[in-house]
Amino acid sequence: METVKIKINNREYTVEKGLTVLEAARSVGVKIPTLCYLKDYTGTGACRVCMVEVKGARSLCAACVYPVSEGMEVFTHSKKAVDARRETVELILSNHSKDCLTCVRNQSCELQELAVAVGARDIKYQGDYSTRVYDDASDGIVRDTSKCVLCGRCVEVCKKMQGLGVLGFQDRGFKTTVGPVMQVSLKQVNCMQCGQCVNACPVGALSEKEEIHKVMAALQDPRKKVFIQTAPAVRASLGEEFGMPIGTRVTGKMVAALKQMGFYRVYDTNFGADLTIMEEGTEFINRVKNGGTLPMITSCSPGWIRYAEREYPDLLDNLSTCKSPHMMLGAMIKSYYAETNNIDPREIYNVSVMPCVAKKSEISRPEMMNGGYRNVDAVITTRELGRLIKMFGIDLKDLPDDTFDQDVFGEYTGAGVIFGTSGGVMEAALRTVYEVLTDEPCDDIDFTAVRGTEGLKEASLTIDGLEVNVAVAHSMKIAKPLLDDIRAGKSKYHFIEIMGCEGGCVNGGGQSHISSLIKNSGVDYKALRAKALYEEDGVMPKRKSHENQQVQDLYKNYLGQPCGHKSHELLHTHYSKKERFDL
Repeated sequence: METVKIKINNREYTVEKGLTVLEAARSVGVKIPTLCYLKDYTGTGACRVCMVEVKGARSLCAACVYPVSEGMEVFTHSKKAVDARRETVELILSNHSKDCLTCVRNQSCELQELAVAVGARDIKYQGDYSTRVYDDASDGIVRDTSKCVLCGRCVEVCKKMQGLGVLGFQDRGFKTTVGPVMQVSLKQVNCMQCGQCVNACPVGALSEKEEIHKVMAALQDPRKKVFIQTAPAVRASLGEEFGMPIGTRVTGKMVAALKQMGFYRVYDTNFGADLTIMEEGTEFINRVKNGGTLPMITSCSPGWIRYAEREYPDLLDNLSTCKSPHMMLGAMIKSYYAETNNIDPREIYNVSVMPCVAKKSEISRPEMMNGGYRNVDAVITTRELGRLIKMFGIDLKDLPDDTFDQDVFGEYTGAGVIFGTSGGVMEAALRTVYEVLTDEPCDDIDFTAVRGTEGLKEASLTIDGLEVNVAVAHSMKIAKPLLDDIRAGKSKYHFIEIMGCEGGCVNGGGQSHISSLIKNSGVDYKALRAKALYEEDGVMPKRKSHENQQVQDLYKNYLGQPCGHKSHELLHTHYSKKERFDL
């Protein structure tokens, strides 16, 4: 590694050649405030917040784009640099909505933190505000340009993570806004609703469409029996809403909070995940044995489904027909549970706590109904659950652990838990497929080749004399080459897992916000959250979906067999081509 010697604030350091001033400063523990900078995605110097003084330069320099060089002398907090930063932030604030107390990002807003860091106290600049665009037409994402700081982080994440470019800079000068082409709604364009733009936004310009008050109204309705289920990734992030370290597993405390709030039944979506593996694994085996369409691609991620329907409609036959786990469990609650407990499905209100914004649009799909009823009535994100718990005056940290209701849908295996990680669905499926095909116990069930948060993962294994090639992709940037190979008839794979978000559900668009300070520091927060799920998997007494006794009982007493007539009616669905743009 080549190095250079530089001085930062009159102290000499040896740093890696090729770094920017911002990267070099952070590598030696010197913090320079930023706003638009997001590691691996942006680096344009657009916001001008990270300005520093460089000896010999004719003007201040943007640290996020200015490269270091031998003998450079940098002053990160000279009066000139500090004054310029404060001036920039005050200019940003002059055109920013002042509803901070009621904003969804209050206390997690990077602009608030930045204003404190630079000492902005007065709103010096008064004048007109740019015209506000408020878009809440889509099921999952709300866009409010009155809060936008034009940092461009959402633009770059959509482009570089998903390869879509749904968002862009519209108009020029004072009229500049960030949004879809011609200022149409996010509902009208090929948006995945993945919510990664929401995670990238430093303020409240992009947020999930809140459904907390719908849930509150249902809880207060004496005619309703309100069921709630929680996705596996939620337990690895919810603690962050209460100041706990990233990746703290709060399963028991979360259940205790939900029971204290008065939900009729509290279930784990992991039961639905085990059920999904029974259906999806059987579907894969049937395709292999009967010459079905291969490779089969998982269908658990609604963001990926939206992408496929718009960008690769010719590959829809490759998708598994299985509903996602929370939709399966929702369908079972409104059918099997309702029938065996003599409850009118109209009295049941199903709530899902998901790490995903796209789940909000998934539940509104007409294919996700049975008997005229939605499988799931409301989806709230991990962030929304945190706010709901606080609204009830509950301190999560002080709660004793409790357990999910165990009556009919309470059991789950380690295979269900790891659904929340990239590679988890594949690993869970392989544990079951291996034993079903070979009729032999699978002793080494940790398929580590498909684990991890970096890039494409692939593996080959021999099952009952058949070499099975599998691949795991998270984000459309990674998935697109695989899809192009299938389209071209060149794919070598039999089974592919695709998740819409980098790292899988642990990094879903509805998870707790991670500040850019942490993201830019190199902390692998996705791996920390995934570690919590793998740890829970490791301590479970049963780690294979087909060992779930309650799932077996469900087939014996109600569904018949995996991929049978009853399960196809309730647990499977179909997809169809959608227009990329509806302008």
